[in-house]
Amino acid sequence: MVHGLIFAAGLGTRLKPLTDTMPKALVPLAGKPLLQWQVEKLRDAGITDIVVNVHHFPDMIIDTIRANNGWGCNIQISDERDCLLDTGGGLRKAKELLLSTQPSTLNPQPSPILACNVDILSNIDIKALIAAHDPQTLGTLVVSERKTQRYFLFDEDFSLRGWTNIATGEVKPASLSEAAHSIIPSFQLLAFSGMQVLSPAIFDHMERVVAEKGDKFSLVDLYLSVCEENHQSPITNHQSILRAFVPQDYRMMDVGKIDQIEEAERFAESL
Repeated sequence: MVHGLIFAAGLGTRLKPLTDTMPKALVPLAGKPLLQWQVEKLRDAGITDIVVNVHHFPDMIIDTIRANNGWGCNIQISDERDCLLDTGGGLRKAKELLLSTQPSTLNPQPSPILACNVDILSNIDIKALIAAHDPQTLGTLVVSERKTQRYFLFDEDFSLRGWTNIATGEVKPASLSEAAHSIIPSFQLLAFSGMQVLSPAIFDHMERVVAEKGDKFSLVDLYLSVCEENHQSPITNHQSILRAFVPQDYRMMDVGKIDQIEEAERFAESL
């Protein structure tokens, strides 16, 4: 069994003026709100226990979920109305909800978590992604060769080693940036898609980030902290590894701007 987490708490500032009166998660796309598109995609892949985090117009999201009986899923709410926590902080706050189903005799291991952004549509085969995830690793990150400025850096085994912004030359973590010019050419540069499958052990690596950044931090911050840990203590097993998953014939769209709505509707209907 896999639990789902949909990040729906964002302010959606790039979708103004629509998000002046509604949350980004409820922006309509081809007759359905963005949130419904994501819930149904997870449901069709067999993921029916889902957590949705909320902040901007939270009651509108909660009421819509209830009115639609969760679109056939058991949806719980992680309420961030008091403080928007970003993706990493949002995952941390949702921990108890995500791990609330106790391991059973038939399923003795805690369930992995598929986490995704509410505003990213794609044709990804979620069942294939879940099948590719090794529960002995920390996570499996969906990436592609999409053109962008910011990339994750993976070694020859598709293990995450760092991050770079090719426009500014910035490299993280700090331990990697010291030798960036000589090391980076040996890495694979792949763009993050905002979707991942995470093992529950990822929660054990969060306090280092919290100590540095507080309760609000991104998943990228968390992943780079893991890379720093691995640099300081060489990897001896798979339990500290974050791996890449590169989908075949991958198409995705970030529904981030108001002038993209019509294009996004056509894209959604083509999936």
